[in-house]
Amino acid sequence: MKLFQFAAALFLAIAAAGSAGAQSNDNMLTIELKDGPVVIELMPDVAPKHVAQIKELASKGEYDNVAFHRVIEGFMAQTGDVEFGDMEDGYNAGRAGTGGSKLPDLPAEFSKVPFERGVVGMARSQDPDSANSQFFIMFADYPPLNGQYTVVGKVVSGMEFVDKIKRGDGGNGEVTDPDRMVKVTVGKK
Repeated sequence: MKLFQFAAALFLAIAAAGSAGAQSNDNMLTIELKDGPVVIELMPDVAPKHVAQIKELASKGEYDNVAFHRVIEGFMAQTGDVEFGDMEDGYNAGRAGTGGSKLPDLPAEFSKVPFERGVVGMARSQDPDSANSQFFIMFADYPPLNGQYTVVGKVVSGMEFVDKIKRGDGGNGEVTDPDRMVKVTVGKK
């Protein structure tokens, strides 16, 4: 009987470990860039509403071919304007960065997670409750953003490809002929 109990306990432990791995895989976002894949570990425990919205948009293919419309050397690369930033369907260079998605804006989910190199945060207007689909990836630490913007994740591989994203030449980091997110998927490849 004890051997059976041990075997049953071992089976349950292996099954639990397997489902935990599958669950964490659901919180991985893979962004294909021209130079290679970037894997972001999303943080639903930190920003559950924002992470859910990003995953929904990615699952529907909304982020595919969306421009990195604002990229500032030593600061961050911003993307995610699914309304005006889709470079294959309705790209509008003059409006890229002003749109969102058909989903509602989200209330802020500020946290104590610091804005460091590789952290992914939600872009918004002056209204803290205006984040929708746009997000940015930090090139460097930037403490003034701490507690002011919602953190949704962190790059766990491929930061070297983020570093190759074309920088903006405009006054606010606007990019002429920008790089894009080729394809965005939920789950690590």
